[in-house]
Formats: sequence, C-alpha cells, structure tokens
Amino acid sequence: MTILLLTSTSLIESLLNSNYSNMPKSEELSVDQLIEKKFYNSRTFSEEIEKIAKENKDMKYMDSIVFFCESNNIDIESIPKLISKPLKEKLKAEAMELNLLKRTSHAKLPL
Repeated sequence: MTILLLTSTSLIESLLNSNYSNMPKSEELSVDQLIEKKFYNSRTFSEEIEKIAKENKDMKYMDSIVFFCESNNIDIESIPKLISKPLKEKLKAEAMELNLLKRTSHAKLPL
C-alpha cells in the first residue's frame, strides 16, 4: 500500500512539475476554436459540405453529406439541424433536378 501511494505521489509530482512550455506548439487554438473544430455548427458543416462538393465535381450535395458523415462517423439522422438555409436550397434544387421533388416553388425538403 505504501509503495502504491509513493508511486502515485511521485507520478503526480512529476506531472505537476512538468514543463509544458517545451512541448511543440504546432497549432495554438483557442478554446472556442477547439470546440468548433470538434463539434460542428451549421456554418462549419455547410462550409465542409461545400468544400467536398467543389473538390469532387462528380459528387452532388447529397453525396457530399453522406460522404462527410461516413468519414467522420456521424449519424446521418443528426444532420438536418446542421443544414443551413442556403444548403437546403441547393439540396432542394438538386432534388428537383433528380425528380425527387416536384418542380414547384412550394416544395419543401422532408428534413
């Protein structure tokens, strides 16, 4: 018991005395940037989808969303709340082009 206590105490002391300024700082990000990088909001999600669609000309917006979800292990059912209005309009136009929606001005995506 004493050995375990001494070991854990020395481990804690070594962690507390570590000089973290010597660690490499390849990217210094603020807490907000770290949160935004980990958790997507509507703006960053839409930017990522736009980027994927532009880089892959043969990929439509729907395909880009599915690809993004599969790449990042995100459940596809959690995506509708992240889709911005401009992206919804692009998806709507794409769905009309593919005859998935009627070509009316009152059509809405079932999201």
